[in-house]
Amino acid sequence: MSAGVESPGALTDHRRLHRLEIGLASAIVVADQVAKAIVRADIPLHESVTVVPGFLYLTHVRNTGAAFGFLNAVDFPYKSAVVALVATAALVAIAFYAARVSPHERVARVGLAMILGGAVGNLIDRLALGSVVDYVDVVFGTWHFWAFNVADSAITLGVVAMMIDMIGLGRHVSTTS
Repeated sequence: MSAGVESPGALTDHRRLHRLEIGLASAIVVADQVAKAIVRADIPLHESVTVVPGFLYLTHVRNTGAAFGFLNAVDFPYKSAVVALVATAALVAIAFYAARVSPHERVARVGLAMILGGAVGNLIDRLALGSVVDYVDVVFGTWHFWAFNVADSAITLGVVAMMIDMIGLGRHVSTTS
């Protein structure tokens, strides 16, 4: 094979990986939207259901801001449109970046698929509701974490995968010359 031309087997592997990435991102969007629909239907806004007393609750809240409640308490004209526009721009930037990542960087590509799936899940809420439905509520003693959802979890795990890829964990490095 000449330089820059991949074998048919490599192209098939790349297509399979691409389908896996699309499937993973789609599964995250579906799981996220189904979970949020259940929360909206079964738990009144600002109400909680105890899962593990003193630790884990399902609490229906709405995040009108950005990640981790940033800008949630701030109100300004067209806030939901501005936040949705910024989220859309970030999603497009991530998609462009993902398209440039080498097929050989599988951990990074899976991480990006998780980030994209989570970003789309939250963007759907922003566009449809003007806010994101959050519901996983963790308390540990006096420490109370921000409420989050499936999409947020996927984004976080995707970032962890990207960091693992960046620092090279799991890569086999030959010690022979």
